[in-house]
Amino acid sequence: MKIGILGAGHMGSAIIRGLANCYPATDLLVKGHHVTPELQAFQREIGFQLLTENDFSATDVLFVTTPAPATQTILRATAVAEHTIIISAVQGITPAQLQKIFPTNSVVCIIPNIPVAVNAGCIAMTKADAATPSDQKKVDEVLTQLGTVVAVPAANAGIVGTVAGCGPAFVDVFMSALADAAVQNGLDRKTAYQVAASMVFGSAKLALETGTNPDVLKDQVTSPGGSTIKGVVGLDEKGFRNAVNHAVNQANG
Repeated sequence: MKIGILGAGHMGSAIIRGLANCYPATDLLVKGHHVTPELQAFQREIGFQLLTENDFSATDVLFVTTPAPATQTILRATAVAEHTIIISAVQGITPAQLQKIFPTNSVVCIIPNIPVAVNAGCIAMTKADAATPSDQKKVDEVLTQLGTVVAVPAANAGIVGTVAGCGPAFVDVFMSALADAAVQNGLDRKTAYQVAASMVFGSAKLALETGTNPDVLKDQVTSPGGSTIKGVVGLDEKGFRNAVNHAVNQANG
């Protein structure tokens, strides 16, 4: 399968890294806005094909990660084959707008997050009506290599994208605070970061693999009068839940 990536910024680069973990790098065709020294160094590191023109007619799937204001103009100057599936990761561009540019192609809109770089992303997906079942199957095959895919109506894609896309930064702030507290109590910085990240990874994996409600998981480790319930109450006293709710609403505004 030949996969194109149009746009090699932060998200485009993350998608490239994730795909390169699953597909031969030579099957990835990449076009950045400019051929910069940084992009050339990235190409040498990963081994993908670096294009100089917006010609993706040899691809089966094309990821679009260009800046939203310029996307429609760029895509009108982009060559694809009739069978090429368009997967847009550009916020603010609807499936209907993309379908007008590529009337004979299947079109899918996604909102991925940066962990797709390590194949642990969370991807909100909205498909266009013109996406055929066989094309949708191919899309699912590619996207599931990058992480968890959540199929939602277009009206819900934004909030999924906010929680999944902004959430890593919120979790990073949480891990940083945990590590600071650990250092304050005598742990070295490197070990503190390792413990915090490992804890978050394990907690998330347990929730995903068991499907257990987070409140139930919390109750499993908050024994009566124990240190954990005292810590949870401490979080509530400082407005932790309200702060998270406020952060999501601010980011989604």
